[in-house]
Amino acid sequence: MISDHLTEARARVAAAHSIAVLTGAGISADSGVPTFRGADGLWRNFRAEDLATPDAFARDPRLVWEWYSWRREVIASTEPNPAHHALVRLETRAQRFHLITQNVDGLHRMAGSQHLSELHGNIWEVRCTSCRLVTDNRDVPLSLLPYCHTCGGLLRPHIVWFGEALDDCILAASMHAVESCDVLIVIGTSGLVYPAATLMPIAQSHGGFVIEINLASTAHSSTAALTLQGRARDIVPLLLKE
Repeated sequence: MISDHLTEARARVAAAHSIAVLTGAGISADSGVPTFRGADGLWRNFRAEDLATPDAFARDPRLVWEWYSWRREVIASTEPNPAHHALVRLETRAQRFHLITQNVDGLHRMAGSQHLSELHGNIWEVRCTSCRLVTDNRDVPLSLLPYCHTCGGLLRPHIVWFGEALDDCILAASMHAVESCDVLIVIGTSGLVYPAATLMPIAQSHGGFVIEINLASTAHSSTAALTLQGRARDIVPLLLKE
């Protein structure tokens, strides 16, 4: 069955004028990036939900930065995998292409993706809490506490934390991409986190053909036009294979 679905998926991708892609933790897991949530994501007995909040940062910014410094060390040892690189090749072939990711690890950028919306930010960027300036910062380990070179204000990770709204421009670009795509490829995401969870239904309501790639069935598998089960690093490159 997967070979029949793969044949149709290849044909749909090859014929599409406009392609949108949504990626989640599954594509990064194939590079060895842990989820940082749940039983495997424990750090000093804290949950991600207890640290990735504005209140946690206001209460103990050093603790939050210590956690993000540790996350950086873990991510710094990883590299983009064949799925990341296949999406870069797909971008060069498609007439219109937009990649939307829920991941903050920066692996899509490292692979070379250009038309990219990072919904939840990027762990390799920092934002000043005073002047709001966003800058790249790839220090590993990170200085605790880091301060802005421009105004001296305290820096924070340029990450969308729990309880914070997504960037309006990034969200608008993502919505436009799924509303106007011929094909939406959903890779390695459960489809449960909002507003990313709305992107697949939006694409379908505008006539987009949805291809889901995941290790297991998700809440959206029954409504996807095609579902390919397997690892992202194995399946995604096959969409481009001649």
